[in-house]
Amino acid sequence: MNEADALDLVQFAIWTVLTAAGPAVGVAMLVGIGIALLQALTQVQEVTLTFVPKILAILIVIAFSGSFIGGQISAFSNVVFQRIENGF
Repeated sequence: MNEADALDLVQFAIWTVLTAAGPAVGVAMLVGIGIALLQALTQVQEVTLTFVPKILAILIVIAFSGSFIGGQISAFSNVVFQRIENGF
């Protein structure tokens, strides 16, 4: 394995992490901004108000995008195992 192979594998791993975590992180960010705006407008500063909607939104997004996330991780695993099988 040379440097180009290692760099290619690391780049693919980073891209896999970004695409797999992207939907959940994006929804958590949008829900967090919405709740922060609601808290700023109503001046209700309850700590638990931020966690429960975020957790529910993330669970819903993971339920709907679970097959996509699994496909991304499976594709990465297949590439790694094929490279191991071929000897890089």
